Amino acid sequence: MKIILFMLALIAPAAAMAADDVALSSQVLVEKIVKDAKGEAKTVRQKPDVVTPGDSLVFLLSYKNQGAEPATGFTVTNPVPQAVAFASADGAGAEVSVDGGKTWGQLAALKIASADGTSRAAVAADVTHVRWSFAQPIAAGKSGDLSFRGTVK
Repeated sequence: MKIILFMLALIAPAAAMAADDVALSSQVLVEKIVKDAKGEAKTVRQKPDVVTPGDSLVFLLSYKNQGAEPATGFTVTNPVPQAVAFASADGAGAEVSVDGGKTWGQLAALKIASADGTSRAAVAADVTHVRWSFAQPIAAGKSGDLSFRGTVK
């Protein structure tokens, strides 16, 4: 089954809270290992037109404080598309949710409740959202990147 990229782009934009002067942009890139002219393997990222099951994706979120003052209390929350199996998140302050954004933490500390009242340790396939909370203000003019990775199911 092929998934057209625009479907992924619908969920890729991140939501910023408490920092109106911070601009966000997002893009979804496919990451592949290719051989160069010398036959050496290298990793490349490119904008895909179509992604297929097994493709490795990088969700890149860029931010910039366009205001004249530091941005405080800045948080970025991004859903993980249902068609993507979460793999990892990069960036300080990254947390995940396995319950649609109700609770947050490091994956190893999260649990999944069963209907019978028992629970099990959460795994990467359970991740529904990724969030970054900035402990320090973002200085005026400062920019940076955040990212998370996944595989098309």
